[in-house]
Amino acid sequence: MNKADKNTTKHIVVIGGGFAGLNFVKHLAKKNYYNITLVDKNNYNHFTPLVYQVATGFLDASNISYPFRKLFRNKNIRFHLGELLSVSHEQSTCYLSNGEIKYDYLVFATGSISNFFGNINIQQYAIPMKTLNDALNMKNVLLQSLEAACNTNDVEERNKLLTVVVAGGGPTGVEVCGMLGEMKRCIIPKDYPELKEDNFDIYIVDGSPSLLNQMSEKSQRNAYSILVNLGVKIILQVTVHKFVDDEVELSNGIIIKTKNLVWAAGVTAAKIDGLPASSFGKGNRLVTNAYNRLLNIENIFAIGDACLQTADHHFPNGHPLLAQPAIQQGRYLARNFIAMANGHILKPFVYNDKGVMAIIGGRHAVVDLAKPKAHIKGFAALFIWLFIHLISLVAFDNKLKTVFNWLVSFLTKDQSLRMIIRPKTEQAILSKNNIHETGNAYQQ
Repeated sequence: MNKADKNTTKHIVVIGGGFAGLNFVKHLAKKNYYNITLVDKNNYNHFTPLVYQVATGFLDASNISYPFRKLFRNKNIRFHLGELLSVSHEQSTCYLSNGEIKYDYLVFATGSISNFFGNINIQQYAIPMKTLNDALNMKNVLLQSLEAACNTNDVEERNKLLTVVVAGGGPTGVEVCGMLGEMKRCIIPKDYPELKEDNFDIYIVDGSPSLLNQMSEKSQRNAYSILVNLGVKIILQVTVHKFVDDEVELSNGIIIKTKNLVWAAGVTAAKIDGLPASSFGKGNRLVTNAYNRLLNIENIFAIGDACLQTADHHFPNGHPLLAQPAIQQGRYLARNFIAMANGHILKPFVYNDKGVMAIIGGRHAVVDLAKPKAHIKGFAALFIWLFIHLISLVAFDNKLKTVFNWLVSFLTKDQSLRMIIRPKTEQAILSKNNIHETGNAYQQ
């Protein structure tokens, strides 16, 4: 029996099927050295960088999501639908919402969640912008706000319904505001003639002195100028303090009356019960060595947003919470597991920084390349952004549908995906804003 055969019965459990987890299992499954089980609380993978386009009605949810079981057909990967509750590293057991599962190796690829910085009030009433569920909720809230504004004669109420505050000036916040600006300019005047005399006010608020503060000054200036041209009101060096009674209070005392606060102000890793406190670093991320192995726990690894690796000397504070580090770590760890199966030496992870990009509206983008170091804007940047995001979608179905919807949006500055659809079993965010109390708009 060769060294690879000895590892055939080793069981790897992967928690999370985002960029990191999916790339890990797909690359490892090419070799039949291990039994692999991927655990996720959803039965689908979704492409998080395009969640905001679903939220603003420019893409359909099916464009950016794909079922795991279809992805894993004819592959050496089993899928388990369940939510992780805790882990016992002494017993090598994961405790899930619907049972427990044993492992020889455990890989955390749990990604990140919205960070409300301990503000319970905002966590309760703001609209998060992280998951596909968040996107569908946000679309419902925004569309129902527009409908409610058409049906009220109360000017103050209408103004609150037609005001959106976006907290966070990073790529997600800027991209959300860009799409809302496109709606304000190209869609609302046509679809909502009742509101042609009213303003649709969009605010973006950030505590930094500039938007996109991780990008170049040229990108920051370009983004600022484009958003202003789209009618977005920009407030910098100020944070959102609280959101009560249809009022967003900023840290400088300014109050904006609105029913719609979109939260894109940061993310954090989810805390995992059962691991020692020493395993966690800043932002609840799991501290690992250069090989993505948890310190002092031999058979547990972490990749992607869940991982805080400081051994990479180019990133002494850990890698950025972006798609590329997660993708690269997933593929890298798969190669190291294959090396382990064959008795080869493991290689430390080194992140290949390719740059950062953001799209603003449907026709503008900014790109900062790392190698060679360059700033790109205009149509070239838009093409790069579209191409990178398109090839990163997991299935051909997704690529085809997304291309079609992008083409329609680009040519018509419009889309036909603005339907209000709410599951009867889910508590609608709308109830928090009291904008569906008349008629039968929502059945609980």
